[in-house]
Amino acid sequence: MTLHWLKGETPARLGLAVSRKVDTRAVGRNRIKRVLRNATRHVRPRMAGGDYVIVARAAAKTASNDQIREAFERLLRRAGALPVVAASGTMPPPEGAEPISLTVPESPSGRAEPAC
Repeated sequence: MTLHWLKGETPARLGLAVSRKVDTRAVGRNRIKRVLRNATRHVRPRMAGGDYVIVARAAAKTASNDQIREAFERLLRRAGALPVVAASGTMPPPEGAEPISLTVPESPSGRAEPAC
């Protein structure tokens, strides 16, 4: 997929281009567009404003819906249109929040009991 992006103050708008070279059948082209429109609905509140034009490539024909959605979100992050998700545990706690401490209570025998 390719992304052509114009930054601006307008809300995010999406344009899709899925040619016959991607899939000769209209059903296949429409599936790709449907998946991309649905993915856009879920990420639009986090997207930077502007116009986005997505040009699908031939690999989209054989990709699953989840693969198309993941590639779309990855593309938006690379372009800077979506905030980058930090790995778990890398962000500092919010201001005023107390750190969470996980301790395992010890049993009377001195062994640690599993916390279930």
